[in-house]
Amino acid sequence: MKQDRILVLDLGSEENSRLAREIRALGVYSEIYPHDLSKEQLEAMPGVKGIILNGGPNRVVDGVEIDASNAVYLSGYPILCVDHKGEPAWPADQNERMNALKAFVFDACKAEANWNMENFIADQVEAIRAQVGDKKVLLALSGGVDSSVVAALLIRAIGKQLTCVHVNHGLLRKMDANLIYVDAVDRFLDKLQGVADPEKKRKIIGAEFIRVFEEEARKLEGIEFLAQGTIYPDIIESGTKTVKAVKSHHNVGGLPEDLKFQLVEPLKMLFKDEVRACGKALGLPDNMVYRQPFPGPGLGVRCLGAITRDRLEAVRESDAILREEFAKNGLEGKVWQYFTVVPDIKSTGIIDGKRSFDWPVIIRAVNTVDAVTAEVAQLDFGMMQHIVDRITHEVSGVNRVLWDLTPKPTGTIEWE
Repeated sequence: MKQDRILVLDLGSEENSRLAREIRALGVYSEIYPHDLSKEQLEAMPGVKGIILNGGPNRVVDGVEIDASNAVYLSGYPILCVDHKGEPAWPADQNERMNALKAFVFDACKAEANWNMENFIADQVEAIRAQVGDKKVLLALSGGVDSSVVAALLIRAIGKQLTCVHVNHGLLRKMDANLIYVDAVDRFLDKLQGVADPEKKRKIIGAEFIRVFEEEARKLEGIEFLAQGTIYPDIIESGTKTVKAVKSHHNVGGLPEDLKFQLVEPLKMLFKDEVRACGKALGLPDNMVYRQPFPGPGLGVRCLGAITRDRLEAVRESDAILREEFAKNGLEGKVWQYFTVVPDIKSTGIIDGKRSFDWPVIIRAVNTVDAVTAEVAQLDFGMMQHIVDRITHEVSGVNRVLWDLTPKPTGTIEWE
């Protein structure tokens, strides 16, 4: 079933994600596109019922005020022009804002509320089959929520045409599990030796992932596609035509230019909560759908600065203690994401009555719905003190523990 959709064209607004989510909350599918959407692109989209031109403070690019193409204005679709200059574009009251949005979506555009996970899955299964045909797909399966949901969706669409590969890049958490993987620890850490810039680290990790998958693909026949668990916040943070990149994601800005695969990314327009809903609709168990998010580049973005094996181990061990204590205190599934980072700095401390010069561990625990914004989790101080005691006494090379109390924005969820 083709779903009705409302297009949100980015004319420099900082609220594109909010607007798209509000439209989806009304039961109507919405996607965000650049302001210069062409006639050919517009004509190729099924189910379009209306267009919102979402202007804002980033509307002037390189000294020129951007606008939608003539093709958009001449498309015949109902158009709502929004500009945040002067008066607010929407009522300040949320109920009034939603009523105004309903009037455009349902009254002006005559859209039907047919956006749901069952319809989304059906559309994606059809799209995957059309894209892949009788060829084979290689999936980078990390075991995280996004790649697990992609695996379930691809299995439904193409069954045994899918091959999953788990790459151990040496940047994984401490796990009590039997894993079948390509052992690439040394090659990843050798490539990352001495590299401190987070953008370079992400690009190295992304490129090396592809090299590993290309090698695995050569061992098989008919592999022409690489599937990834890319989701919409990954794309947002990697930059748009009107918003500068927050950071490149290894599966977006970190991909090499000579990529020899065609990409299959069925979740790339979903927010994190929608990915979980998709997983539930596909029949995945709760312990898989609601597990802790984990970055594609692994602990490489939590070992700040140039990665060293001993500091990487400090990240891994402190993260294991944090997860163990959160589980003991009934916080699994109640706090959206929690993890540790270890920066490449040292400070003076005292361990066993002697002066030490060691690293700090930084703890981050946040709650969010869509990973676009996040609030700091409110935690019991006694538990926090106990975690500090365990980490400083059990993790080698650590003499301080710090708690990151910064919401998103201004801080991102991850540090790099």
